[in-house]
Amino acid sequence: MNVTELARKLKVPTKELLEILPVVGFDIGRRAIKIDDRQAARIVEQWPKLKAKYRELTSPAEDKKAAEIKTETVVPKQVAIPPTIRVKDLAERLKYPLSKLMAELMKNGVLASMNEEIDFDTASIVSSELGYEVTADQSGGQAEEEASQKLEQLLIKDKDGDKNLIPRPPVVVVMGHVDHGKTKLLDAIRKTNVIEGESGGITQHIGAYQVIKKDNAITFIDTPGHEAFTTMRSRGARVADIAILVIAADDSIQPQTKESIKIIKSAKLPMIVVINKIDKPDANPERVKQDLASLNLVPEEWGGNTIVVPISAKAGTGIDELLDMILLVTETERVHITANPAKPAVGTIIESHVDKGEGPVATMLVQNGTLKRGDLVEISGSFYGKVRSMKDYKGQDIETAPPSTPVKIIGLKASASVGDILQVTLDVDKKKKVSKYQLNQQAVDYSRPRETSDQEKKNVKTLNVVLRSDVLGSLEAIIASLTKLDHPEVAVNVIAKGLGNITENDVQRAASAEGLVLGFHVKPTQSADLLARDKKVEIKNYEIIYKLLEDVKARLEQMLTPEVIRTDLGRLKVLAVFRKEDKKMVIGGQVIDGRIPPMAKVDVKEDKFKKATGIIAQVQVNKVKVTEAVKGQECGISYEGKPVIVEGDILEAYTEEIRTKKIQ
Repeated sequence: MNVTELARKLKVPTKELLEILPVVGFDIGRRAIKIDDRQAARIVEQWPKLKAKYRELTSPAEDKKAAEIKTETVVPKQVAIPPTIRVKDLAERLKYPLSKLMAELMKNGVLASMNEEIDFDTASIVSSELGYEVTADQSGGQAEEEASQKLEQLLIKDKDGDKNLIPRPPVVVVMGHVDHGKTKLLDAIRKTNVIEGESGGITQHIGAYQVIKKDNAITFIDTPGHEAFTTMRSRGARVADIAILVIAADDSIQPQTKESIKIIKSAKLPMIVVINKIDKPDANPERVKQDLASLNLVPEEWGGNTIVVPISAKAGTGIDELLDMILLVTETERVHITANPAKPAVGTIIESHVDKGEGPVATMLVQNGTLKRGDLVEISGSFYGKVRSMKDYKGQDIETAPPSTPVKIIGLKASASVGDILQVTLDVDKKKKVSKYQLNQQAVDYSRPRETSDQEKKNVKTLNVVLRSDVLGSLEAIIASLTKLDHPEVAVNVIAKGLGNITENDVQRAASAEGLVLGFHVKPTQSADLLARDKKVEIKNYEIIYKLLEDVKARLEQMLTPEVIRTDLGRLKVLAVFRKEDKKMVIGGQVIDGRIPPMAKVDVKEDKFKKATGIIAQVQVNKVKVTEAVKGQECGISYEGKPVIVEGDILEAYTEEIRTKKIQ
């Protein structure tokens, strides 16, 4: 049992428990992590007596000193914690220094960055050790909603009274099923061949781009099409003004299409449906419209409110009509698509990664105000540095970024999280600066082992993996997808995760857990590669996310115990034994139920007790070989197996099919 688990049962801080046990006679070190189950049971049973004994053995002077220290430490009596909470948010709730809280987590075997979420059990154990009484916050788990509300307050709190509001370019999110042509559509719009840079033609990261139509700028957010990026797509919809739903004319509505519709509706965005690939021979736009109507999205031409634009991204037809329609929808929504460029900038991080040469880099969509080179920026109250330089979607240096502009920011002190709200700050509180420790945790490795004790109790086989990715968005999406590979017998255990190339430390972790290393758009260092060969640790690199998921799924399926399906065929009563050899017998009998075919397995039973199992090698009726003997017939049988059959025994014939299990 974990010492922390025992401490939680006894409702006592772990440190205090480890101080008491050696004093009252238990041979347990002050830095112990686990404890023998039998000892744990004794401690639980005798705990009141053990506490009394400890008080007797402890000097009054020490008690007085401890009481003074406790009096000096001013902490709230209670703290409410949601089911999941980010480390820095927990520090704010506890009013406890972030660096010290992260150190406490490390003592408990949890290596987490300031922006990483921890579960309620972990948060409550650490909080209890710090002297807090923990209660469950039933209104918790609303991080995304809180972020949306905070962003809304920052953007439109004083909108009604702001006389400097002016129209801004609309932000359009492009969504839909994989392979329906979203990136090709943007490629046709931007007149640049972005799709060649994507692995397998599938967009791997969120990208944001701007185009000009009739002297009006339009910002496009390209959300990845694969179902693994559900989280990223949800965030993409949150920062957009208009949604484009791409549906292939030859494929109609698919699961990811329905998922995208759900996200768009929940975000309350005006939607334009684009029917792509209308130039294909098997294209059927009318079928798409019928399927839309079945989902209560009736096209305008059928008397409904859903805008439908047929296009061919490949041929470039219908693109101008689509842009015109976007501008038309923008005019109808103009009251909402405004901003004040004179204010300090505020916006949402839509991508984040660590570049070897540039350090932590973030892509931000400016939603209000103007971001300037040299601005000081903060995220969630923490100072993140100075905007050293900015680049637009073409990679060109820019000095300013007005509202609705996607911009790559260089100069941050730490890697931001996708969905974080970044804003310009005028005053820098040194106490709120992102420390080097936090930077190292985010930029280099922010892994946290997952507890597997519950799984071990359930005899669940686990596939231990160390996961590395180039950007944070992909890492989040892969982990979210791996958790969906659910089966009662097997599970994926992410023992470590991080950004950047695969290191020796990753290989060591995988070796100690008898696992493997999965890399997405990253490579192992030379030293890590050599160590992997020495330790015989498998490193798998991927460029396309669904190939990673398919491989992991296949590995899990190989770990499943095959299912043996038995089909009963018939029963035969033994009437005579003609010949008996070492592992063979020739017998005669009558079929009393079903049928008896050759090559079937048989159980030999005497008074319902199974004596042996064998195989029917041959069946004869009237000394002629047959494919089966049926009920009522007498037959001769060549039996292979343990020669224990006697007159009166019953042979039960059956077949067995070994079926490999699948993970849905």
